[in-house]
Formats: sequence, C-alpha cells, structure tokens
Amino acid sequence: MQRDKDIVLEVEDIHKKYREEKILKGVSFKVKKGETKVIIGPSGTGKSTLLRCINQLTIPDRGRVWLEGEEVTHTKKSINQFRQKIGMVFQDFNLFDHLTALGNVEIGLIKVKGMDKNKARQKAMEELRQVGLENQAYLYPAQLSGGQKQRVSIARALAMDPKVILFDEPTSALDPELIGEVLEAIKNLAIQGMTMVLVTHEMGFARSVANEIIFIENGKILESGSPYKLFNNPKYERTRRFLKKITELYGESSEKR
Repeated sequence: MQRDKDIVLEVEDIHKKYREEKILKGVSFKVKKGETKVIIGPSGTGKSTLLRCINQLTIPDRGRVWLEGEEVTHTKKSINQFRQKIGMVFQDFNLFDHLTALGNVEIGLIKVKGMDKNKARQKAMEELRQVGLENQAYLYPAQLSGGQKQRVSIARALAMDPKVILFDEPTSALDPELIGEVLEAIKNLAIQGMTMVLVTHEMGFARSVANEIIFIENGKILESGSPYKLFNNPKYERTRRFLKKITELYGESSEKR
C-alpha cells in the first residue's frame, strides 16, 4: 500500500482488552511530520493504554502501528530499534535516583546507542540546556522539583533523536505552580516542529499547541478536529459537556489557537 511520506506515525484499528473489559475498541489516526495531536477524554477510557500500544509496552490484541512506513507491531526482534525512535514521557518521570540529571539523559546514548561517553555527555548537556536545566545538570532527582524532573524526562527523550514523542499526561503528578514550566518546554518543542502525541487535561494548553484534538470515550474516537472546531462547534453534545466540565475542573489558559 502506498503511504504518504509526510506521515510519521500511523495507528490503525487498535484493540485491547484486560480480562473481559475492552479498553480500546478500534482506534485509528495518523500523525504527519511536525504535527501535535492532543488526545483528551474521561479517565479510564484508554488514553494511556493507547500510547503504550503505540510503542509496544503493551501489545494490542488487534491493529497495527507504522513508523515512517515500517510496521512497529509484530516486530519483537527489532522493537528496541523502534523504541529509540518513539520517545515516551511518563506521568511519574521514571528517572534513576542514583544518577544525576545529566546521567539520566546520557545513559541511553551510551547503553543503547553505543555513543562515546564524551560525545554522550555533550549531547545530554545540549538537551538539558534546551529545557532550561543546564545549571541543574549535576543534581540528583531527590534535589529537583517535580517540574524539573519532568523536564529531565523530556531531555532524555529528546537525546535519542526520536521521530515522534508520546506524552502521557506529563503534568498530572505536578503541583499546580510547577505545571507551567513543563508546558512551556513542550510548547517550545511544538514551535520547533517536533512530532508529538500528547495526552493531557490542560485544555488551554491543548488549544495553543494542537494541530488536531482527538476526543476518546469508551475506547473509541468519538470526535476529532482542530482546536477551534472542537471548542467552538463540536459535533456531539457529549464532547461539549466533557470540555465544559474539564475546563471547570482544571481551568483554562488564555492561549487560544
């Protein structure tokens, strides 16, 4: 099948169930180079599971995933090669407590990519500088705020030069005053043209960075479209009610696309 060369990530008909509960019921979407797709929806509707299925941390029951035209699913022997190209930023940082911020960023370059230690350190420092943490490079996770830890996680993902980065509610574990610094780092990546798929409940932020917003409920895509379309003229009343409720709960930035 002929594929659009601009499409970096393609997700087709992903299904996943745990025991008898169906979590994902046929999710499909495409992400072009430089796009930011934002996934929203109620808790427990499969958003995090979808991201894990994309990079095969969770194996889907049905469906396929392609990265730049190469299939990621059913490639057990080469899955680590694909994961180098699909960055992942988790809710809870997943940093090594015994390594400094710099050590957390450079370890993948050394262990996975086999990069020379000096070059890896230089590359890691460049990525920490990009997220505003050059001065914290030699601090350990216990010495960093939650926002700083998450920015280390972002730098670690960037260091591998991924084709796409997946963000799983990157601010959900943060105190409210620390959220802004993480969102600013992600927004800068969007401005620079990084291809991203982002799960978030920060609606103002979603409006400011998304090329497309995907609303998932009960394991299916109910509706998708531009931020303007979803916020101003959603097709379904359920979408309207969700956006109203989530905005009331979490507030909304004045930034609008």
